[in-house]
Amino acid sequence: MTIARIIRSESQIISCKAQTPVREAIALLAEKRIGALPVVDDNVVIGIFSERDVIYQLQSHGPSFLDKTVGDVMTSPVISIAPDTSILEALGMMTQRRFRHLPVVEQGKIIAFVSIGDLVKHRIDHISSEAEALRSYIQMA
Repeated sequence: MTIARIIRSESQIISCKAQTPVREAIALLAEKRIGALPVVDDNVVIGIFSERDVIYQLQSHGPSFLDKTVGDVMTSPVISIAPDTSILEALGMMTQRRFRHLPVVEQGKIIAFVSIGDLVKHRIDHISSEAEALRSYIQMA
């Protein structure tokens, strides 16, 4: 199964720009209860700003980093996936590289932003459906 099967075209991508003040981006993370924001310029992902960036910058620079812009502290370059990437491949990449969010890019433009939680939930739902189908099959036999 591919990423394209689980992304919803109507879902809004919550993002920010490189010029966004860090304080504003942190407020957006808290308000939306999310762990990361793609940093987007003209629909192209140029970085990712995450809770980990906040922690690392706070440890390295103290509260003064709050006066910077997201472009100064974001994680870049970005690793992204295509919609035809398999869910297992995306999960493996996230696990191996130790990150929790991936932009889904098509023809150079961001079309979705998935988290490891989204992918794990989908896998659990899929496995549960298969288990239920097997139980039904066994009961009918």
